Amino acid sequence: MIRRTLKAAMLVALSASMIVPSFGFGTPQHSNGSVQHRKQTRDEWRNLSIASGAAAILGLVARNGTLTLLGTAGALYSAYRYEEDRKSANKMDRERAALYSHRYVKINGKKYKRRVVVRHGTKYFQFVRA
Repeated sequence: MIRRTLKAAMLVALSASMIVPSFGFGTPQHSNGSVQHRKQTRDEWRNLSIASGAAAILGLVARNGTLTLLGTAGALYSAYRYEEDRKSANKMDRERAALYSHRYVKINGKKYKRRVVVRHGTKYFQFVRA
């Protein structure tokens, strides 16, 4: 009983030490708030992934199947979200996505409609003059 309580307390302390600093309490907000927020969110997912992985390892050591399963699932999901946030940091990709999210654009007073083109089984978008 004492051993199980000690392991649970270690897990809580480990998780808190990894997660709480990432929330940015007391950190100044920079002029590029969007970039800072994106980085902070990405770091939170990384820290959650590490904490969940630690929980999964603790579950393996303690032979607790529920803790192992939940820790593994949490680590995998957090790692997935971290990778998605990391990939979305590319400015050119965001600008391209913003452009192609519109049904049409006007360039130099001329209207261009978005069309779907399929080449070799892959779907692409292009703008053609209306």
